[in-house]
Amino acid sequence: MKRNLLLISNSTNRGEEYLGWCREMIKDFCQESGVKRVLFIPYAGVSMGYDNYEAKVKAAFATIGLDLYSIHKEADAKKAVEEAECIAVGGGNTFHLVYELYKNGIMELISKKANEGTAYMGWSAGSNVASLSLKTTNDMPIIEPENFDCMKLVPFQINPHYTDFFDPKHGGETRDDRLNEFIAINQDVWVAGIREATALRLKEGKLSLIGRDNKMKVFRAGQEAKEYSLTDDINFLMK
Repeated sequence: MKRNLLLISNSTNRGEEYLGWCREMIKDFCQESGVKRVLFIPYAGVSMGYDNYEAKVKAAFATIGLDLYSIHKEADAKKAVEEAECIAVGGGNTFHLVYELYKNGIMELISKKANEGTAYMGWSAGSNVASLSLKTTNDMPIIEPENFDCMKLVPFQINPHYTDFFDPKHGGETRDDRLNEFIAINQDVWVAGIREATALRLKEGKLSLIGRDNKMKVFRAGQEAKEYSLTDDINFLMK
């Protein structure tokens, strides 16, 4: 298996710098992959705008010796993907991200490159689109993409920012309620709920949960949801 993936739940923890908690993780990933330049996909950054988003990520990456450039400034998006040594997809609104990936004709192209071994990293929405579809995003559908299908770099669904926190003053559905709705309809699909300050790492065919000491929650129709720690074997998700 050639896929080389780093799929991060969140970019920021309260009280920490942007990409602060995972910066060394990103540095290690790029060093292991022999990467110096990173092509950034800012399409999920609706509110801040692409220029500001690029500048924010570029500044963070510069502190770990990485040169970041954004696809929105490239004359030919497809050529930029073809020539990239590493692709990073940022967080934000998943619906807008998927809309733009299809509009620019690079959803399948990024998938092809990553399947051939090009290093791929994403956080939040950027992790969501590495899975089968956007159907387990937490985001509001502010725009209608061509398709819900995503890159299929892993054969399961990812729910970034997963939390089982319950506010007794809130009358709406919990995250577990929503994910249980998904598996009720999609009964043959695993869902990995990755909590803050964790990430999924796929290297040489082995899938691992990495990051700070936090657990991942996995959902599947007909089974009780189960927690997995950083030391547990989670490769069943890849089957």
